[in-house]
Amino acid sequence: MPRTSGTTAPRADHVFRARYRRIMRFAAVALAQAWWFELVLPRIGLRRLAARGRTVRLRRLARRFHDLAVELGGLMIKVGQFMSSRLDVLPPEITDELEGLQDEVAPEAFDGIRTQTEAELGMPLEQAYASFDPVPIAAASLGQAHRARLSPGVAGDLGFADVVVKVQRPGIEQVVAVDLSALRRVARWLSRVRVVSSRVDAPALVEEFATTTLQEIDYLHEAANAERFASDFADDPSVSSPLVVWERTSLRTLTLSDVTAIKITDVAGLNAAGIDPAQVAQALARSAFQQIFVAGFFHADPHPGNIFVTPLPIADDPSSDADAAPGAHPGWRLTYVDFGMMGEISDTLRAGLRDFILAAVARDSRGLVTSLERLGVLLTVSDTEELERAMTALFDRFGGMGIAELQRVDPRELERFAVQFGETVRALPFQMPESFLLLIRTISLTSGVTSALDRDFNMWDAVDPFARTVLSSGGMGALRDLPQRALALATTVARLPRRLDELTTRIERGQLAVRAPDVERRLRSLERSLGRLVSAIVFAGLLFAGVLTRPTDEVLGWVLIAASAAPLLHVVATWRAR
Repeated sequence: MPRTSGTTAPRADHVFRARYRRIMRFAAVALAQAWWFELVLPRIGLRRLAARGRTVRLRRLARRFHDLAVELGGLMIKVGQFMSSRLDVLPPEITDELEGLQDEVAPEAFDGIRTQTEAELGMPLEQAYASFDPVPIAAASLGQAHRARLSPGVAGDLGFADVVVKVQRPGIEQVVAVDLSALRRVARWLSRVRVVSSRVDAPALVEEFATTTLQEIDYLHEAANAERFASDFADDPSVSSPLVVWERTSLRTLTLSDVTAIKITDVAGLNAAGIDPAQVAQALARSAFQQIFVAGFFHADPHPGNIFVTPLPIADDPSSDADAAPGAHPGWRLTYVDFGMMGEISDTLRAGLRDFILAAVARDSRGLVTSLERLGVLLTVSDTEELERAMTALFDRFGGMGIAELQRVDPRELERFAVQFGETVRALPFQMPESFLLLIRTISLTSGVTSALDRDFNMWDAVDPFARTVLSSGGMGALRDLPQRALALATTVARLPRRLDELTTRIERGQLAVRAPDVERRLRSLERSLGRLVSAIVFAGLLFAGVLTRPTDEVLGWVLIAASAAPLLHVVATWRAR
């Protein structure tokens, strides 16, 4: 555990040590309980006894952590929120129980907020602001927000006076250091347990969480995020964000222009303002996918409290321009706030997403699993046959459905599928990288808001044009990957005789399992795949032969290259016909 600085009062040091001991005591008891029920009892023949009470046991454990987090506050609230989103590594009994932590944070006393703000800005609060509301408009685990008005001099320079001031909770840095120290120690314990380490990289999870948390308590980082977001949408009048007041911003205090307007899920308020909620849903999805697929920098916490719909005054409405086409602009814009949690699309993630989209569009379960491996979602090489079957079932039953269509499906069928799919996922070494988790969180939250605004809204339709840009932008990358793809193809062909021999041996031994309802469909798919494979081999052979021949016999080289187009067209045609 890190020691506090020498200027910290002995009483505070004692409180931090007591906090550390409470976290470690809770973790030790939880791990001992898991060891007894999940490892010891099954080994002595009492597996059924251990499994019988697992659901109740996990919920009780999650409830105890919930109570501990509420009592300790600070980073433990964030830990609970983080755990509630980790459906990839934690069972639903735990994630469901921790969802309620989102709003259970008591505000900090105003005296502490005043002291913190004055220390950060280096001036009395009355000098920094003309007025400062002592009652917060929002309180989170790491900080809270207050409405205020800028002093006349600063307001005159900026052209606005109403602001929102975000202030870090006093002492939160020490709390974060203590809690992260405890979490890192627990992660080291888990890394020594083979059953856990084979499925979850606990130290990596903690470090990802630590990185995100330390960025969230750096308000200068958040201010830079806000300005980068504004720059990405500088030419788009339909999306806006608050302005940063740098004169009143520091590491622990952030002042932004007050952009409060109609909450995006306030359907009654939207209708009263003459705004169509269905159009708002379309605009929200478009802006989200613009961030993800075009800018590569996206708001990773787009819950309803962080997005407003701002009606535009007539003077600011582009549609009021006499030269503007009718309906060119809806007369309102989306306004995002709170840029502490942002995601970024790296080149690796973008390439993985391209493969993921291609596989999803083609309903290619094997390709989807391969793209997940490329994205780093699967920790180790493992048997993914069950996952492929689950993906195939998902595509066959629910592929392309909108929210309204899904709501007409028998809830019992959805529940059965969710349980089976969840068990399959948790049986594999899944662990979402932070960037991919933020991406999923963003799309999930956006989907929830759009469906609340318009039950018939279909996210597949909204993502289609942006997905196409990702796929088309990958064209040059595909050319660069041609040698590697050719090598992979040659390797696959070389392995076919051995795999066929293994298959024959398994048939002779009676070890081949066949699912009768899928046989005809799989055989047809196999025939098409073999046809595409032969055509691909012929295409690659003609193409490379032409390229190698052209320097010595240009005419023959071009003839071979031109002839390679025929098998290539067959590959493309049969792929699209899947």
